[in-house]
Amino acid sequence: MAEIILVRHGQANSTAQTEESYDQLSALGADQSSWLGAYFRDHDVIFDHCMTGTLNRHHQTLRSMEMGAEPQSDPRLNELDYFALADGLQRSHGVPPPAGPSDFATHLPIAMAAWEADDIAHAPEAFRDFEARIAAALREALALGGRTLIVTSGGVIGMAVRAALGLDIPGYARIMLATFNSSVHRFVMREGRLHLSQFNAVPHLEHPDRAHARTFI
Repeated sequence: MAEIILVRHGQANSTAQTEESYDQLSALGADQSSWLGAYFRDHDVIFDHCMTGTLNRHHQTLRSMEMGAEPQSDPRLNELDYFALADGLQRSHGVPPPAGPSDFATHLPIAMAAWEADDIAHAPEAFRDFEARIAAALREALALGGRTLIVTSGGVIGMAVRAALGLDIPGYARIMLATFNSSVHRFVMREGRLHLSQFNAVPHLEHPDRAHARTFI
């Protein structure tokens, strides 16, 4: 049976104000990724294929995991440009962008609802196009057969969960907010439908000494 394992990148630069400055792993993000790779190796988790988006934080995560795999990079697995969406939401509706991580939980559901309704002026990408490109990339990954590792971002993982569980937009936003950095998510295809078999696992962070490393942003 074909299986895809989606891994969210390690913690990135959470104090960034632009997409470009955000797109770098923090020191903790590199540690999270290294610990996950060690967990896979220690438990003989073997992958037949490896894919990433094209963002720096995706490639840095995979390198820190030290899986010895040469990935196929696919821009369809890239994250939405949240900074651009937040700017468009402010221009369209006067909603200020989040001033820091603590504001993100309030801002994200508003942004996702407006984006899905096509109600953000000059959005860098339509919600339906984001949804379609991810669905296409995941179908192709499953068609490879075997087990495929995909290192990507929270919005992409949330969209996969949305497709598998039929989530509405508030549910999609809650999934995005709940997704740990370096977390593991397993999907399989059965009877032509995507099924979720594991969500948000962080076995490499379960030891009490690593409680500080269970980050969302």
